[in-house]
Amino acid sequence: MTDRLITHLRHVDIGVPDYEKELEFYSGVWGLTKVAEDSGISFLAAEGSPEQYVVRLRKSEEKRLDLVSYGAATTLDVDALAEKLLAGGVRLITQPDRIDTPGGGYGFRFFDGDGRTVEVTADVSPRKHRRIEERESIPVRLSHVVLNSADINKTREWYERHLNFALSDTIRHPKIGDAMHFMRMNPQHHSMAIAAAPHQSLHHISFEMRGLDEYMRGTGRVKKSGATFMWGPGRHFAGDNTFSYFLDPQGNMVEYTTELELLDEDTWHPHVYDPSKDGVSDQWGTANNPMEEAIGKETHNEADHSAFIAPPV
Repeated sequence: MTDRLITHLRHVDIGVPDYEKELEFYSGVWGLTKVAEDSGISFLAAEGSPEQYVVRLRKSEEKRLDLVSYGAATTLDVDALAEKLLAGGVRLITQPDRIDTPGGGYGFRFFDGDGRTVEVTADVSPRKHRRIEERESIPVRLSHVVLNSADINKTREWYERHLNFALSDTIRHPKIGDAMHFMRMNPQHHSMAIAAAPHQSLHHISFEMRGLDEYMRGTGRVKKSGATFMWGPGRHFAGDNTFSYFLDPQGNMVEYTTELELLDEDTWHPHVYDPSKDGVSDQWGTANNPMEEAIGKETHNEADHSAFIAPPV
């Protein structure tokens, strides 16, 4: 076991009032595959990923982020993390035990410092997946998730202290101060980021494409579908990844990306970037809107009122 007991991002679960429209978008337009469905809950996989699913949709009276799920290497690591969190005063929702979602496994759930539900699991059976072919413009895997917080420095400190996430870089705007912290749990530049907003909510979910050609083809395909196109195509400076942002039918932001930077963690030192400087938000200068226009109320999303309220299992 190591100090960093979490290894990677598994899936993001959301509750939505218009379940059917949302399912049609993710399993059709966006390019995920529905692998299971039961009583208003569907599990959606990325064809190139061994994860059983990368998005869980649940029919809900209120739009909310149900949970963010991370992987651990072993069941012993799951137990060790639960013990560490309990010792640190973190509120557990469930105790480590076998789970019955697709792929099974062993895990538990807890609330983060903002009251979001977080899940950590190990021993999940890998899904039979396949290589995404050239020009096939569907997601290979889940890339990262970005969470909105009213106090991003407090949230960053919570994840560093309790889960050993590391800070990769910070976006600091001259007018609003710290705007985003990019956090990692492995050499990937960020698997999670925290964005400044007036309230707690989901900022966006990002999906990795096979390459630049597939990323551009996917961007064009989703644009033609009539989905609301927010920002892109472009390439960020922090993380060096490409971006195209859309809104799903319920107003959650989703991203196609590729080529997210891998770091040498032994030598990396966090940077602070000013997004008002040319090339920081978009190195290519090809995005349809300036950064200031793109970080409006849509990225803040609707306030999520589910703090410290666990979703149905």
